[in-house]
Amino acid sequence: MFFRTSRPWQARESQVTPKGLFLNRRKIIASGGALALSGLAACEAETASQPSGGAASGSRPTSGALDYRGTAYDVADTQTPYPAVTGYNNFYEFGVGKDDPARYADAMTTDPWSIEVEGHAGRTGRFALEDVVDFSNLEERIYRLRCVEAWSMVIPWIGVPLAQVLAAFEPTSDARYVQFETKLDHDEMRGTRFRVLDWPYVEGLRMDEAMNELAFLAVGLYGEVLPNQNGAPVRLVVPWKYGYKSIKSIVKIRFVSEQPETSWNRSAPREYGFYSNVNPNRAHPRWSQASERVIGGNVFARRDTEMFNGYAEQVAHMYAGMDLIENH
Repeated sequence: MFFRTSRPWQARESQVTPKGLFLNRRKIIASGGALALSGLAACEAETASQPSGGAASGSRPTSGALDYRGTAYDVADTQTPYPAVTGYNNFYEFGVGKDDPARYADAMTTDPWSIEVEGHAGRTGRFALEDVVDFSNLEERIYRLRCVEAWSMVIPWIGVPLAQVLAAFEPTSDARYVQFETKLDHDEMRGTRFRVLDWPYVEGLRMDEAMNELAFLAVGLYGEVLPNQNGAPVRLVVPWKYGYKSIKSIVKIRFVSEQPETSWNRSAPREYGFYSNVNPNRAHPRWSQASERVIGGNVFARRDTEMFNGYAEQVAHMYAGMDLIENH
C-alpha cells in the first residue's frame, strides 16, 4: 500500500537512506559472514489448501536477499546497524542473555514451516507458510521498535500487512481477538528446557488492533530473510506496542471471542498488561518509561519516549475513552 499524504512518522525524502548505500551495506554484511538460515530438513506437515481471497504466491526463499517494494512507512530516526539488530535480542526460547539467540537460534528448523489456524474463521487448518504469505508481493516498512526494558531500535522490516493475511482466513463476527503462538521444541530451543515462562510463548491482539494499517507480518529485515534470532521465518511487528507483543516464529493463529492469555501478562500481570501500548506516562514498577536508550548509538544516547511510540495518529482512536494507566 502506498501513501501520498505525509504522516508524522514518515521521513522527509532527504532523510531516507539512499538505495545504493543500503545495497552496498548489504554486500558488506554478506561478505562479513552475516547469519543465514540453516534450512535444516523437517518432517513434512500435512497442509490445508491455501486461504482464498488473499491467495499467497511466489516461492519462499530460505536465505539471502528478498524481492520487495519500498513504501512510505518510514521514520526520521537513523536505522539501527545490522550487527546490533541481529546480535542484541530477546528470544527467551534460546536463553535470557541478549547474545544467546544469535549463538543458539541456528539450531531451529525453519524449512518447511506451517501455521495452524483455529477458531472463529471460515477457513481453518494447517497452511504452509508460502500459502499464507505472498512472497511475490513483499514490502519494506521501517519502524521504531521500543522494548519494555527502555531501549529502542529502528529496523527496516520486509513482509506483508497482517490484515491482508487474517482477512484471507475469513474471521467471523465472533472473532473479537486473535492469539498467536510461537514454535516450541525443547531439542532445538534450549531455553525452553527451563521454566522462565509457561511455554509455549503466546501473544494476542484485539481484532481492530490486528487489522490496523500498521500491524505487520515480517519475513525479513535489511532486505534479507529473517535470521533465526529475529524470529524466523515469520514474526509479528506491532510498532506502537512494547516489543514483547511482536511475537516471533509463529506456528499458530487462533481467532477467539474472549481476551486471550498472553505469556508475560500471565507471568507478571502487574508489570505486563494485555495491551502493552508504549506509554511514557506509565512507569514500569521497576523503572521509568519516560525515555529510552538508543541501541547502536553512543552509550549515553537517549531519546524521550513518545506516546504509542510515535504512532498516535494511526492508533490512538482505538483506545478513545480508555484509562491507559489502568488498561496497560
